[in-house]
Amino acid sequence: MNLTQLEQERLERDIDRHFAAGLAAVKDSAAMTAFLALRSALESGEVRAAEPDSASPSGWRVNAWVKRGILLGFRLGALEEMPLAGTSFTGLSFVDKHTYPARRFTAADGVRVVPGGSSVRAGAFVSRGVVCMPPMYINVGAYIDEGALVDSHALVGSCAQIGKRVHLSAAAQIGGVLEPVNANPVVIEDDVLVGGNCGVYEGAIVRKGAVLAAGTILTRGTPLFDLVNGTIIRATADLPLIVPENAVVVPGSRAVSKGKGHPQSEAWGLGLYAPVIVKYRDEKTDLSTTLEDLLR
Repeated sequence: MNLTQLEQERLERDIDRHFAAGLAAVKDSAAMTAFLALRSALESGEVRAAEPDSASPSGWRVNAWVKRGILLGFRLGALEEMPLAGTSFTGLSFVDKHTYPARRFTAADGVRVVPGGSSVRAGAFVSRGVVCMPPMYINVGAYIDEGALVDSHALVGSCAQIGKRVHLSAAAQIGGVLEPVNANPVVIEDDVLVGGNCGVYEGAIVRKGAVLAAGTILTRGTPLFDLVNGTIIRATADLPLIVPENAVVVPGSRAVSKGKGHPQSEAWGLGLYAPVIVKYRDEKTDLSTTLEDLLR
């Protein structure tokens, strides 16, 4: 499928019209045709839920109409039993909307899906050279660029954008977002290392080359403490939390200074979780990530 600009604009208008029709779209075959065209365009990478935009303050633009189209697919879908993909085994099956079956890959796709229980939902883009280690899950609307590795028990949520050569380590959780439709999805830019058991949620953007040490959690409401520059990075009304380029972030803590948490009170001695930038990536940090090349 190769959409021209005019075809994409027409698809956007069709999706918005059918989405606005509400439940009436369920009985309209044209709505299903438009949705299937969108799903195909998402899988080919021609259409994205969010894409780079140098004119945007965050560097990314949300395509709200794409999210509306994904939601339209759920509205149009009917529950259907889905047997275990690629087998005739009927002892285990899935029940989901028929509009979102599991994707199937062939060797020609150039994607390594290692045996062991992984799943990629229809409507997700997975580029050539991506490695999927079992069990992992990639949800609808996600975009996984070339050379990325999605490790065991990792989740890539709906509409999340994952750049080139990103390593999502074991049990990393990349949050998804469909509603509100204009909300930022999580963005992990090129050459980022996301350590094991990390969680990146609520539209956070991790700039290229950054490293998130194991156990780091990033949310919209989480301040990020930059020890190198002596600043505190926060989300604003207009911008999500943004991790700077090449930042090395580790999980830390800060003392509670009020009430019973105050260290000089008769105290509970509480501390709060705080992600901390301890350095910016250098040659030594790069040496620690060369394992990537050996795995491919």
